[in-house]
Amino acid sequence: MKKQMSDAVSRRAFLRGAAGVALFATSGCEKVEDWLGMGPDEGPVVPPSGDGIDLISHVLNRVTFGPTPSEYARVKAMAGSGKEAVSAYLEEQLEPDEIEDKRAHRAVRRLEAIHAPLGEMYEYKEAFLLEQLTRATLIRATRSKRQLFEIMAHFWSDHFNIDISKKECRWLKAADDREVIRKHAMGNFSDLVRASALSPAMLWYLDGRENRKRNEDEKPNENYGRELLELHTLGVGGGYTQQDVMEVARCLTGWTVRGKDRFFKGKVEFDSEAHDDGAKLVLGHDIAAGGGEKDLEEVLEIVCGHPSTARHVAQKLCVRFIADEPSEESVDEVAKAFSASGGDIGTILRAVFATGEFLDGARGQKLKRPFEFIVSALRGTRAKVSSEMDLVDYLVRMGHAPFQYPTPDGYPDVASPWTGTLLWRWHFAIGLSRNEVSEKIEVNEEELIEKAGGIEGLASCLLGRVPSVQEKAAMERSGEPLALLLASPGFQWR
Repeated sequence: MKKQMSDAVSRRAFLRGAAGVALFATSGCEKVEDWLGMGPDEGPVVPPSGDGIDLISHVLNRVTFGPTPSEYARVKAMAGSGKEAVSAYLEEQLEPDEIEDKRAHRAVRRLEAIHAPLGEMYEYKEAFLLEQLTRATLIRATRSKRQLFEIMAHFWSDHFNIDISKKECRWLKAADDREVIRKHAMGNFSDLVRASALSPAMLWYLDGRENRKRNEDEKPNENYGRELLELHTLGVGGGYTQQDVMEVARCLTGWTVRGKDRFFKGKVEFDSEAHDDGAKLVLGHDIAAGGGEKDLEEVLEIVCGHPSTARHVAQKLCVRFIADEPSEESVDEVAKAFSASGGDIGTILRAVFATGEFLDGARGQKLKRPFEFIVSALRGTRAKVSSEMDLVDYLVRMGHAPFQYPTPDGYPDVASPWTGTLLWRWHFAIGLSRNEVSEKIEVNEEELIEKAGGIEGLASCLLGRVPSVQEKAAMERSGEPLALLLASPGFQWR
């Protein structure tokens, strides 16, 4: 009882100290050498020294899941000026295959179920597959040096969202993550859309496997056709009509996927007898009768090349990397790069990073979603994590567990849906700093402070700038400076 009372008192003291900081809602398993931050390549810690968030800190906040304590110094050393260093860093991240990433790769390879051939995934319990996929997602986000690639994998997972709880998606989503999202995350948008359209998991999730017309009385299932236009390509208000949805659905009839009770489980195939082979008109383009399975290719060429698709994807990327409400000028520039490059994702991202709004716009004004908050806290504190699943309860409580969003639009990427997660964020900040999240998740606060040159140096690493007078006073009053920093608006907003 005394211990419980003591814990309650200390938590109240922490909250009193935190009150000195601006209000949250109004502020802009493995071997030791595999643990995050414990590898031999961890460099020196040189905290940012400016009163405001400089360009390097800003870019690290936007294109990674949060910098490790040594990342700022590494990027700064890449060139003479901050702008040149950022340019070099972005080019490095835009070529993920050139980045050595053995530690993260080795850790994920141990999760053998998610690497199994498609049909063999049915041999695993669905809960076990979800666990392995979730663990892999957390490992990659926290440990990978290919941070931009991992950010884009999350972006496309939301864009082509599949709720893993629906029917055979329980087994097939792991293959979708591997063969669709991660395979094409930095490739070409058209290839990504095609891979998604023929993904066994997507055919189950949006009922494409039930889209057939064997006779005059049978009506095509419009579910996937509608989401293809509304979410995956043109976007709401992109210029399509209900008639276009119906015509797209007709074009996509006949595609199906074998269920778990059949040979070659999960195999996608085309049934010509279930296909509507008549003439169609999609977005003003004639599709001749007799095309069969080629109707899919014609539809994808039409929708991926549509100007509304370029703008829709540009808008979403600008929201992810720039602001919840990016300027029309930024969206226009990125949309032009999309169209000119034929949907090359690397070229599109370069256009995002070249906008004046990205380079010189408001900093610290994007709220970290719960997954980003938790991972950035782990990375920023060099946490030793030997059980990723001990983090999942926090993600579930904050509504951001990977692959579990119930509707096709994916987890939102703006602040308003997430401002109600404050209490659980603070619980996590306190628990992590006290090593109470789990026995298998450990932070060495004394070592962090020592390597950063003091508590103010650690604050600078976590905030991307020198702490304000008010923040310094709040840290002192709280008696738990690391917890206060992780819970502060300066850390919550990137």
